[in-house]
Amino acid sequence: MPPDPLRSKIVKTFKLHGLTLRSEGSTYLQSLLRESDVSETEEALSRIIEVLSNLNLPSPVIDKTVLESAVSECNDDVQPENSDKMFNVVDVFSAPRYKYNCERKKLLPDTSPKSLFGDASDKTRIIKDRYWLVMQRTQRHDLFTPPVPGASSQSNKFSLQTVEQVLGQQGEHNHTIVLAMVVQIEEGKYYLEDPSSHMLCDLSAAKFHVGMFTENTFVLAEGSFDEVNSVFKVTGVGLPPPEPPRITRNYFGNTNFFGGPAAQCVSSVQLLKDYEREKQNAMFVFVSDVWLDQPSVLSKLKTMFTGYSKVPPLAFVFFGNFTSDQCHKDTVMKMRAGFKALADILSSFPSLCSDSHFLFIPGRQDPGPGPVLPRPALPASIVEPLTRKLTHVHMCSNPVRVQYCSQEMVFFRENLINKMCRHCIKFPQRSEELHVHLAKTLLSQGHLAPLPLHAMPVYWSHDHALRLYPIPDVVVVADKYDAFSVSASDCLMFNPGSFPKSNFSFKVYLPALKKIENCEIAA
Repeated sequence: MPPDPLRSKIVKTFKLHGLTLRSEGSTYLQSLLRESDVSETEEALSRIIEVLSNLNLPSPVIDKTVLESAVSECNDDVQPENSDKMFNVVDVFSAPRYKYNCERKKLLPDTSPKSLFGDASDKTRIIKDRYWLVMQRTQRHDLFTPPVPGASSQSNKFSLQTVEQVLGQQGEHNHTIVLAMVVQIEEGKYYLEDPSSHMLCDLSAAKFHVGMFTENTFVLAEGSFDEVNSVFKVTGVGLPPPEPPRITRNYFGNTNFFGGPAAQCVSSVQLLKDYEREKQNAMFVFVSDVWLDQPSVLSKLKTMFTGYSKVPPLAFVFFGNFTSDQCHKDTVMKMRAGFKALADILSSFPSLCSDSHFLFIPGRQDPGPGPVLPRPALPASIVEPLTRKLTHVHMCSNPVRVQYCSQEMVFFRENLINKMCRHCIKFPQRSEELHVHLAKTLLSQGHLAPLPLHAMPVYWSHDHALRLYPIPDVVVVADKYDAFSVSASDCLMFNPGSFPKSNFSFKVYLPALKKIENCEIAA
């Protein structure tokens, strides 16, 4: 029986691009393309290959499951407002987990089981995974890439060394640079540690650059090793350079590391970018410390809803704490009453109820399993008076990931500035710019909680849920500290400030313009 020409064309096209198609995969494509003419078939195969090339595939062998995902990407509806990929709320407990493979120099899916009660291997893997994510991007930075033979200028090139290499050096070597984690193995003595070894360091003469340097922070330490005293004398301490997301995508492709239904990174989908630009009026409203037990807060919220009722925002993002005092035996009843009062207020604004999404992110004092991160959503029994009346309500984890069109956003409720300052090895010199130090630290570490586990506990198997790599477009850190906004590494990071403590001020984000507006409800 002569071979099917369509099947032969499909298999040949994939082979030309270095891909091997399984039998069920070619049969699947045959069924889809049987009624297409030659030009349509070529165009469809070209689009499928393009989507596959943007995925971080673990193997060149393509099965039917991978093909179905690629075809789904190609068949996105022309009208994105009818697509589930325009706006998505991603619970971080369901976020994908990737691990850097040093041999293949790739980020590969980590399919090991995730549990709230991890074992010892999960705990050790936290630091190792964080280290390799920071190391691999630092090695790619212009300052640390190997010199090009014959290049005219090599004066600005540096060489990264491991702790083991430093310990094995003979004689004194000045200007040695090590990427390692600062730890306190003995009380009062700081060490630099990486997967190879650890060494005592002397920070007394070190110059600290911009950033918040705490224990468990990965740093670039410059100095020389004193063989007599077996100590690394540090002259300069800085943060590893963050990597803009476009560079990360160029290296790892358009794999969806963020989470959500899309098979590939949404920033690579032109249709979503076009729609995002068209929706100039789309906005996110951020309000922190929404104390529902305070009549003044509910009154100001009603005023805010009145103002937005004619032009409903895409989403209202409400951060806890949702009561004004510490959690106690009456907190649950007070919160239920507060959510019922909020539901009654919103029911008088049908335009908001039908057109806007409402996101609720719990704070540390809200009822829940404790201070361990990531934190699950508020219990359904507490928010039932609100969810019963409204449809577009999202009870979110803390942190939570949100994808709107081509933008990836991370929302986090934690008093980070105060906590980071308490654990700093050396307090930043320019204290009026603490928010700048915080932003640079989080983006450099690629993590929302660059602190020792005793200071900020994390579920060992879910540490990846706190990653900021690749760097998202927007990071909102709802902190009791004064409101701020910082732009760095193609990322916009801001804090809306405490709503009741800042004259009822809040922030509005316009995705089409990538702009933040400061708002306040007049007395």
